[in-house]
Amino acid sequence: MPQIQRETGSSLSEINMVPFIDVVLVLLIIFMITAPILQSGIEVDVPKTKTVKELTQVRMVVTIDRAQRVYLNDKPVNIHELGAQLHSQMKDPQHQAVYVRCDETVPFGSWATVVDALRQSGIQNISVVTQPLTERSESQ
Repeated sequence: MPQIQRETGSSLSEINMVPFIDVVLVLLIIFMITAPILQSGIEVDVPKTKTVKELTQVRMVVTIDRAQRVYLNDKPVNIHELGAQLHSQMKDPQHQAVYVRCDETVPFGSWATVVDALRQSGIQNISVVTQPLTERSESQ
């Protein structure tokens, strides 16, 4: 009786990692490029001053844009609900600082209304965000 020889095809037992590494590196490069762009989603030209303190801690940020819309950490919020939303997101509202970013074209009355809403909700540590004054902008 003739014997039938079976060919045992060698199956691929190892996964090729090169395409996987290529995709991961491309994604890493894309995230590295887009992360600084997505840092602040709201376009605001804050006032320029000579004395600027660097932000070293992540804190709550209230933003007022050119159209006088109010945002809490890049999310739109009603001015009447600002205090309640801040209290729900903060651990210690009495002592924790809140940063206010305001476009330089916004009238002082709108800025004062936001600060007053923060004070009425019990937040006392309010800081204003500014940009450093450069030599070129001083001459303009």
